[in-house]
Amino acid sequence: MGLQYKGREDVTDSVGLLISILVRYPEVATIKYDPGEHVLKFTFIAAGVVETEKLDSIKDNLINSIEVFNILEGKEVRVTKINCQTCHNLTMVEVQRDVDTLVQEEIALIVELIHQLMENDLVMEGNDALFEEDLIIQEEIIEHMLESVKGTAGDKDLFAFREEGRVLVFNK
Repeated sequence: MGLQYKGREDVTDSVGLLISILVRYPEVATIKYDPGEHVLKFTFIAAGVVETEKLDSIKDNLINSIEVFNILEGKEVRVTKINCQTCHNLTMVEVQRDVDTLVQEEIALIVELIHQLMENDLVMEGNDALFEEDLIIQEEIIEHMLESVKGTAGDKDLFAFREEGRVLVFNK
């Protein structure tokens, strides 16, 4: 019985993490959790087709910033991948990071960099309803959930996204 409960607790923490990230960061279009690789995959969307040169610049800036951040934190990153894809009139940038070395401050850094690098092209949902206190609470929840997920070996692939002001989480 204890193992079953523990399994559900792991899923709950993973789900909570994805929900908190989407609530706190409207710039994140979707987020996936791959428990096998222990990786979070953040997807950002730009309206229109972003030129290859700009995508290369975005990738380089993200990789370098993540590297420097983790050097300053004294951590050796296991997974940092940036994938870009154009689909119809949208450009998607996916940032993959291993959960084991990821912290809330790095998520904030990644989101802010994407926000600056994609400028007005970034597709995002407004979070006008959240006050500064709510944002700080969401950041604390993200940090707590990240720590909780780091210690688990969850077995559920999870996918979360926003639709009409709601956050939806699916088990893949």
